[in-house]
Amino acid sequence: MSQKNETTILALALLLTVGIVSGGFWWFSNNGIKIGNTIIPNQETGNNLSLQDRISFGEKSLTPGDISPVKKEGVQAIAAKSHDQAIANFTAALKSNRNDPEALIFLNNARISSKSYTIMASVPIGTDPNTSLEILRGIAQAQNQVNSSGGVKGVPLRVGIANDDNNPAIAKQIATALVKNQEVLGVVGLYASDVTLAAGTVYDAGQLVAISPTSTSVKISNFSRYVFRTVPSDFMAARSLANYMVKTLQKKNAVVFFNSQSNYSQSLKSEFVSSVSLEGGQVSSEFDLSKVDFSAAKSVEQATKQGAEVLMLAANTETLDKALQVVQINQKRLTLLAGDDVYTVKTLEIGREQAAGMVVAVPWHIDSDPKSDFPQKSRQLWGGDVSWRSALSYDATVALIEALKRNPTRSGVQQALLSSDFSATGASGTIRFLVSGDRNAPVQLVKIVPGSRSNTGYDFEPVR
Repeated sequence: MSQKNETTILALALLLTVGIVSGGFWWFSNNGIKIGNTIIPNQETGNNLSLQDRISFGEKSLTPGDISPVKKEGVQAIAAKSHDQAIANFTAALKSNRNDPEALIFLNNARISSKSYTIMASVPIGTDPNTSLEILRGIAQAQNQVNSSGGVKGVPLRVGIANDDNNPAIAKQIATALVKNQEVLGVVGLYASDVTLAAGTVYDAGQLVAISPTSTSVKISNFSRYVFRTVPSDFMAARSLANYMVKTLQKKNAVVFFNSQSNYSQSLKSEFVSSVSLEGGQVSSEFDLSKVDFSAAKSVEQATKQGAEVLMLAANTETLDKALQVVQINQKRLTLLAGDDVYTVKTLEIGREQAAGMVVAVPWHIDSDPKSDFPQKSRQLWGGDVSWRSALSYDATVALIEALKRNPTRSGVQQALLSSDFSATGASGTIRFLVSGDRNAPVQLVKIVPGSRSNTGYDFEPVR
């Protein structure tokens, strides 16, 4: 898996324009949500939300907090089947807030008046709106791109959004509903590795392809012939960090901070320990951030006494605050390494000078490939830089689009993705899948340095 906010203007703009505000979701129907000719029943899933409250093609906004009046008019128009009015509303909404991927998806859906191919995005927009909007930007860009150029061999792509709250039980209920609806030909998601593994059992049994752009646990490799991912596994990230530590930094002794309750965090920690050992180094201690009695000060003190030279932060979203306590307590005494969940604007805002120099393994960085045209196109569309989560979500959607071009059926999509001659061009290069469902792709190491792009005074920049 992998998580949190962009290190860009987009993320900070989102905090201002969307906000992480508790409050209502907008909905305008109580009888169930319709996908094609199938009604998903209005059953409760948790947090007092029914399945129909959690799925939208434009008839409700799933983004927490208030939405602009013109966007609200757009979702009301969709609900009333006034598509021309909805097109006008969403077009106006995007003029005032161009980096809203939900509005762009709804606009493209509103433009569809005939046959279409349907895919779904399963994201934790109710509990992690900023990360979800990062993911939806990639999906929206790919949908906008294919529909603007004539569709999938003349057929437009329709995208639905499902709010799974990053909750395994809710994600499984959503998966069950999507599997039952034969018009859904593929899913982009899920977010956390734990959620992908849980819902993946349903997608596997129902033979519906799901491509995760963010789930990195090694347990997902060979997990299912219907579960794929465009993000490299933790094995790749751990190996890159260990190699950098021993070969480049010439350091041999590390300690690891992780969350024993997170599949992603456990996976990254275990792979790092193994990789460091293979490189000739050692991990002298492991500190569980999830423990009630965890103390950043005592842990750093113990690490120092053990002769540690490196602190490796394998934190997940839920334990990021504790990991940032470690950064503050460390006071730049020991070298900092981290996994991709630490790649957030929050790390820059809170860590600041104490986080400067930290090296983080991520799947992609906007400045990592000067030959790619994706950064320029994404900047033109959104008005700023996008994160690796947007790029890998774009790649997942592009992969589904390419598979649909070959055979627009569920079985056809799965067979195309596993075909030895399958390839598509994504934001992060060529997209090909191994029989394990993994994408064989490298990771990018980035370092926190002083900079102005994120508006925090610090940025993540590629390690050259």
